[in-house]
Amino acid sequence: MASAEKKLILLTFDVEDWFQVENFKEYIEFSTWDSLDLRVEKNILKILDLLDSFPFKPKATFFILGWIAQKLPGLVRQIHKRGHEIASHGFDHSLCKNLTGKNLFRDLKESKNILEKIIGNTIFGFRAPSFAVTNEILNAIEKAGYTYDSSFNSFSGHGRYGTIDLSRAEKKDACYKINNNFFELPVSNMKLKHKILPLGGGGYFRLFPFCFFKIGMKEVLKKDNAFVFYAHPWEFDISQPRVEKAAWGFKFRHYINLHKTERKFRKLVEYFSRHKFVTCMDYINYNHLK
Repeated sequence: MASAEKKLILLTFDVEDWFQVENFKEYIEFSTWDSLDLRVEKNILKILDLLDSFPFKPKATFFILGWIAQKLPGLVRQIHKRGHEIASHGFDHSLCKNLTGKNLFRDLKESKNILEKIIGNTIFGFRAPSFAVTNEILNAIEKAGYTYDSSFNSFSGHGRYGTIDLSRAEKKDACYKINNNFFELPVSNMKLKHKILPLGGGGYFRLFPFCFFKIGMKEVLKKDNAFVFYAHPWEFDISQPRVEKAAWGFKFRHYINLHKTERKFRKLVEYFSRHKFVTCMDYINYNHLK
């Protein structure tokens, strides 16, 4: 368990490319994916080099689409070789709630198997695209053989985010124990009275001033002894193609402050460098599976 001084920070990356995000799905057909500029490898290598540039070498968890893993197995192996955790983000970024029971289970198992064959190790974690999760989906994730899910985002102001009932789960710091062999590790947010502020990362990290994000993160660390941060590799890519035909709101969410992501991320890691950076599975091992 983390001491009062040293907290645990979980850096997580949802590995999808610029054309696979949900905001652009109605403008970019799946049938065109093979013809588009695949930029994820370059962006992941940038992130890996950035993490390695710190003297304490922080470790992270990479939730990878099976579609990307099939295209770039060498990239998956390199992430694993550098000491980071490989986890699943589904196969092709289909929302779990839009898949029927059999198709959902197939997606969960196929993405897990693809990744396991590439690295030769067990895949323990899953994160649902767009955090679209329910208790029924959570049960399917467990049945598919995962040890933990990290899909719950408690912010209610986003229409795609799912909701799950964790009232019967045992909470310890930032993690919920669903049963003896399955856990929920939600993205971190900050509670102000009766409101939830989205603080876990992504577009909110790019939008909020760093001083505000830092204060909020300190509050969450004080309460939970841990913080689960997330980002996407395309958020580190200011030169990515622009989807001009997308709706204004979608473009705002996707492109706001991309030029600040790398600098703000570096500041975040440097500011909290006295704490310990661990992978999701290491965190569960430290806190629940001793």
